[in-house]
Amino acid sequence: MLSIIIPAYNEESAVVHVLPALHRVLDSENIQFEVIFIDDGSKDKTFDKITGLSKESENVHGYRFSRNFGKESAIWAGLEKVSGDCCVVMDCDLQHPPDLIPKMYRLWEEGYEIVEGVKSNRGKESFFYKTFSKLFYRLIGGLSGLNMHSSSDFKLLDKRVVAELLQLNERNTFFRGLSFWVGFNSTTTEFDVAERHYGKTKWSLFSLFKYAINNIIGFSAAPLQIVTGVGVLLIISFIILLIQTLAKYFLGYSLEGFTTVIILLLLIGGSLMISLGIIGMYIAKIYDEVKSRPRFIIKDSTDNIKENHR
Repeated sequence: MLSIIIPAYNEESAVVHVLPALHRVLDSENIQFEVIFIDDGSKDKTFDKITGLSKESENVHGYRFSRNFGKESAIWAGLEKVSGDCCVVMDCDLQHPPDLIPKMYRLWEEGYEIVEGVKSNRGKESFFYKTFSKLFYRLIGGLSGLNMHSSSDFKLLDKRVVAELLQLNERNTFFRGLSFWVGFNSTTTEFDVAERHYGKTKWSLFSLFKYAINNIIGFSAAPLQIVTGVGVLLIISFIILLIQTLAKYFLGYSLEGFTTVIILLLLIGGSLMISLGIIGMYIAKIYDEVKSRPRFIIKDSTDNIKENHR
């Protein structure tokens, strides 16, 4: 059986269209499936719509968070709830095309344990968004040594891969990166990002920037090495300046350089503040990890609602 994990946040206008699209594609391929909706603390009627779908179909399950914990937590909650032999993670807005799922499923039947959905076309994203995404994946790929170019959350995982992911104890997860990190026999399949027909994107420029910084800090220690590199460059600069100053002093030249002193102070001060900021972000991550708070809290589920109605 195939399990399909669908995180949703304020998607009341989109969530009702997902199930018909999945039935249209998977029923014709005779693929047995279940759908697991994770309502990430929506403020609208998203969970009410999911509850209605679950009453109409036994293969639909819904879980609602007590508040908005983020998409990463929603994905992890879905991984904990799957019962299929493999699972697919996809967005609720249908920008991840359901038509590609049978192909991913057939590749899994051939023996692949991870099938990555890779974007061949990013759709109608803004120039800034596309540039920022390319920069992020190039940067995190260089820092981690993993090629995640044009990757997405749209992927199929074998139950063995899911079991390994759930054994990871870290609180701050990066699903796209960790699915590469665990290894296993993997392949890719390309897709064009479909146009969003229902609702609006929940990603602002600030949230994208925060997402990028959190994942770079959480997935690589390379920024800490940058701090060391800056320190080495400053020491070299100090040595050169010291040699120059001593040479002028012994040759009897007047010592000049008030401007140089100001520039050095600004350089040192700026470097120290940036270094402290990078170190502070890592300390904050460690602080979050050692508290060992749960990744999410489930407030309600459609299974409980149906059970209470019986």
